[in-house]
Parts: sequence; C-alpha cells; structure tokens
Amino acid sequence: QVQLVESGGGSVQAGESLRLSCVASGRISSCYYMGWFRRTPGKEREFVGRITWSGGSTSYRDSVKGRFTISRDNAKNTVYLQMNSLKSEDTAVYYCACGSTMLNYNSWGQGTQVTVSS
Repeated sequence: QVQLVESGGGSVQAGESLRLSCVASGRISSCYYMGWFRRTPGKEREFVGRITWSGGSTSYRDSVKGRFTISRDNAKNTVYLQMNSLKSEDTAVYYCACGSTMLNYNSWGQGTQVTVSS
C-alpha cells in the first residue's frame, strides 16, 4: 500500500508559477513511475506528466511541455510539479499517482486545487 499526499495548490494569476509537492509513504518500491494528473469538472482526468523514481526520466503532455517540470527527491520520498507561465486552462484539481507501469496507476493522492485567473 502506498499513501500519497499532495500540497501546494492555490489561486494565482495567469503567467505566475506554483510548485506542487507529493509526499509518498508505504511500499514506495512498487512505484516505478510517479505521475501527475489533473481533472476539471465535466472533463475526463488527463495525464500531465510522469517521472521514474530511479533514473528521473520524465515525460509530459504536449500542452505543458516547456512550462511544467517534474522532479523528485528520493531522500524525502517527494515528487514535485513545478508549473510556470500558468494559463487559465491549467485550472484543475491535480493528483499524483503511483504506477507500476506507464499505464497502471493504482495509488492516488487526494488532490490539490489549482486555480489560474486570467
């Protein structure tokens, strides 16, 4: 079992930055991938990006490339999502998740709200 706790959400103006954190505990060894996802009311949850715990390899959805950066601190069991140049369309609840494969995420955090005003 893996427990994930996100923090760092808030309300900002377009163009500003936020950094989300996700602290993991429990069987972290089962989390080959740590993913960030987001959900807006009335829309499907969408993939934002992911990182591997071991090598730190990252991947992002096209709409956030060059603006968002995922990093991890293995000593703190924490994954970060640095979001720069935020846009109103980035408004969503952001979730981190633990994945044993690229497509199989089976532990989720409670989510943190990000609101970007234009």
